[in-house]
This record gives sequence, structure tokens and C-alpha cells, in this order.
Amino acid sequence: MTVQQAQEGSLSRPAVTDTHYPPQRAGSLLLTWGKRLLWVNMVFSFVFLYAPILVLVIFSFNNSRFAAKWEGFTFQWYGQLLTNEAIISAFWNSIIVAVSATLISTVLGTMTAIAMERFRFPFRKTYDGILYLPVIVPDIVMGISLLAFFALALDWINTALALPVDSALRPGLTTVIIAHVAFNISFVAIVVRTSLRDFNKALEEAAQDLGANEWITFRRITLPLIMPGILGGALLAFTLSLDDFVITFFTTGPGGTTLPIDVFSRIRRSISPEINAIST
Repeated sequence: MTVQQAQEGSLSRPAVTDTHYPPQRAGSLLLTWGKRLLWVNMVFSFVFLYAPILVLVIFSFNNSRFAAKWEGFTFQWYGQLLTNEAIISAFWNSIIVAVSATLISTVLGTMTAIAMERFRFPFRKTYDGILYLPVIVPDIVMGISLLAFFALALDWINTALALPVDSALRPGLTTVIIAHVAFNISFVAIVVRTSLRDFNKALEEAAQDLGANEWITFRRITLPLIMPGILGGALLAFTLSLDDFVITFFTTGPGGTTLPIDVFSRIRRSISPEINAIST
């Protein structure tokens, strides 16, 4: 076969066309549909999370006492909240418990984080595991265990001090604060430990090389740099304490009703616009 014949044969063959999408175009289509699905998922998630809250806020202005029937716009339920002594008392109890538990747990949690991260001592890994227990253990288990602990502790103290029945120690705001501190310490310590792990220890060494002692180094170098972690742990502790219901339910007593407990006792009877106003 000559070169000319080979060329003529190749020209006579039909051209083969590729009907498939190029790889670049297929990848672009997948990326476009992926973005659309992510956008739809985001919208659905926001609607699922915040639509009930929006409905609650809207019906807190409902002029009807029936939650599912709209009869006009009013502020009367918010006005009744300001004159309801039980709700106001429960609100201030919640603030007292949350602030007290936050201050105590922030100090103790920060000290715990520094000890666990900077020092070596026997059974350190065991203590490290115990530190995570309040995060892992369900609230109802911790609430029941704290209830049993306070029952035994208060009974022992009342017996040891020979206190009469009318002046004996009972569960109340103090036991609620202690219970909240018990589970908030772990959350604060975990957050602060994260800041300590990201901390550049060379800054402490440089300060000590320049003549600063350990206390000055901690106060002027370490503490300011881990302060965002401390504040984050404090905000988390305040939120958890203010919102807690289960542990508070098991550890409170007469005069120690917090806002979540008060709301729960009200919705057991009926759901009124007053409840919506409290939640808002």
C-alpha cells in the first residue's frame, strides 16, 4: 500500500463524534446542583429552627387567651408580666443562680484547666476523664445523683448540729447554685484548656528571662491571652445555668423556683399568651 492509498483510505472513513459531556462540563453541572441543594438545605434548616420561635413571638401579641386563635394585636400580656409577682420572683431567682454559678464556676474551671494543662500529678488521666463526665452524663442522671447527695448531706448536717425542724437546712437556691457549679466547671475548664493549648509558651519564657516572676508572668502575659477563652466559658456557663430545667427541678426547694420551673408549672395547666410573652 502506497502512502497515497493510505491517505485516501483514512479520508474515506466516517468521522467519530463524542456525544458525552466533557469532564469539565459534567463537573460544573454537579457543582451547580450541589450548591443549589446546599442552599435549599440551609433554608430548610433555618425555617425548621426559627419558625416555631417566630410563631411564639407573634402569638405573644395575640388579643385572645386561646393560643391557636388570632383576635388582634395587644401588649396586655407583657403588661401582666410586670405585675405578676410570681414570675418576677422566678426571674430574679434565675438571675441570682446564673450569675452566682457563673462567677464560681469560671474561677474554679479556670484553675482546673491550668492545673490539668500545666502540671503533672498522679492519676492525672483519671481526673481528666472525670472532668468530662458532666458533659457526657445525661442531665436527669446528674439531677437524681445530686438530689441523693443533698438529701444525705443536709440530713447529716442537721443531725450533727442538732437543728430543730423549723430551722433545719432544706433545698433551695443554695443547693441549686451548688448543683449548677458542679456541671458548669467542666464546660468552663474545657473551653479554657483549648486556649491554653493554643498559647505560645515562648512568651512566658521571654517574660521570665526579662526578670518577671511567675505571678507577674501569669497576670500580665498568660491571663490576658487566655481571657477570650475564659469569657467564652463564662458566657457558656451563664447560658446553661439560666436555661437549665432538669437539674434545677431535682435540687430546688421552697423559695427556689426559677423561671424555667415556673414556666413548666404553668404549661402543665394550659398554654396562654402569657407563656408566649415569658418565652419571648
